Amino acid sequence: MSVPILKIGMVLSTMAMVTNWMSQTLPSLVGLNQTLARPGTSEKIISALYPGQDEGWQVFGSVSDTEGKCVCTLLAPPQNLCRKDPRHTRLRQLTEHVQNVSQYLEVLHLRTSRDLQYIRESEQRVNLVERRVKAAHNNPHSLTAKSLQDLKRNVNECLPLLAVIAQYNADAGQLEYLQQEVERLNSALTLLQEQLEAYDYNQLQHRAVLLESRLHSCINTLGCGKLTGISNPVTIRSFGSRFGSWMMDSMISSSDNRVWSMDGYFKGRRVLEYRSLSDFTKGQNFVVHQLPHPWAGTGHVVYNASLYYNKHQTNIIVQYHLHSRTVLMQRNLGQAGYNNTFPYSWGGSSDIDLMADETGLWAVYTTIPNGGNMVVSRLDPVTLELVKSWDTGFPKRSAGESFLICGTLYVTNSHLAGAKVHFAYHTNTSSYEYTDIPFHNQYSHISMLDYNPRERALYTWNNGHQVLYNVTLFHLIKSITET
Repeated sequence: MSVPILKIGMVLSTMAMVTNWMSQTLPSLVGLNQTLARPGTSEKIISALYPGQDEGWQVFGSVSDTEGKCVCTLLAPPQNLCRKDPRHTRLRQLTEHVQNVSQYLEVLHLRTSRDLQYIRESEQRVNLVERRVKAAHNNPHSLTAKSLQDLKRNVNECLPLLAVIAQYNADAGQLEYLQQEVERLNSALTLLQEQLEAYDYNQLQHRAVLLESRLHSCINTLGCGKLTGISNPVTIRSFGSRFGSWMMDSMISSSDNRVWSMDGYFKGRRVLEYRSLSDFTKGQNFVVHQLPHPWAGTGHVVYNASLYYNKHQTNIIVQYHLHSRTVLMQRNLGQAGYNNTFPYSWGGSSDIDLMADETGLWAVYTTIPNGGNMVVSRLDPVTLELVKSWDTGFPKRSAGESFLICGTLYVTNSHLAGAKVHFAYHTNTSSYEYTDIPFHNQYSHISMLDYNPRERALYTWNNGHQVLYNVTLFHLIKSITET
């Protein structure tokens, strides 16, 4: 009986070797080894299945109209491109086959281990029968009726071994089949690995970085567009009182990454200057500017390294240079109302709202001759003189807040929850339209809402929270045939 035990031991040993091969060799063959498939790097697996240079992401940029606007063309592969790749289908089939083989190996291993244990437990009974048979054979006269009955009982106890051995023979045949399947899997996976290795991950990553850089460069040179959507809010920080303003330099050509914050709307003088947005988020690395004149409202703006704000209890605009810490210019804004004469719906001395867009510096306010309707004026950033003004016809007290994008004034219908962009006035055509662009007023009380053309984002002060929104702009680009 030592021979069957030895053979079954060899079966278990072979199964252990196959299982070890399945756990160590297969992952490397399909590109899922530890250097590629560690947690957080699933994108590398996707990159390994990248279809090819002509089928991937491509960016083209060109100037195609008389105004010199940049046309960005992004050719993106379908989201399910990898699933259409026959190699993806083959890999999925092989993976399923590997799982089936692994599961059957596990069942075979458990069954063979159980049978081997049973054989070991029966080995003593088989040896006892063998010794008694030899004794009876050598000395037939020693057999008695009792000893013969005992021998028969011992033989009956060994009969279940016949079924175990039969199962072993069947499992041995299955093991041979599994060995052949493993060899076929090995060949198929090796071939698939050779195909996948044709796409070097580092090369693909380099291409992706270059394409992303070209796309960003092209987007940054796009002309102006029409607002079509506002993203969900992103809370940058939570500090200060219910009212205030925060901003970065709005001049597109500026490389200044500093952030400024001005807490409150009434007689404030203290401006905090942070070295970067990261420092602002953490509330660290800041210096303090003490303004020579107090401010009113929250409609301040930083443009070309100067802070423009409304002087308290006047309609005077002050230009404060942030590098020299001096006032460069002050100018009266005509007949503009002030001191809560024509504020936004939330009050807060928000009569005069200064802002900047892609085209320059602006002021939004109203006057008694205009009947309380919002007036938008283009300002000279050096002299603060009015370049041109437009009467929008929209009552300022009905507006929650407003901001300018590409010469178009966008007005919200409320500063509270449920607010949306309700009205737009286009200065280039002196026309208006009613809009319906919702956005999530997360903290239910907006006291400052400004667009930064350099970052292409909306900055808000919302009930003591500093929040950002991304915007979606529709760019109408003329084709070559149209020009």
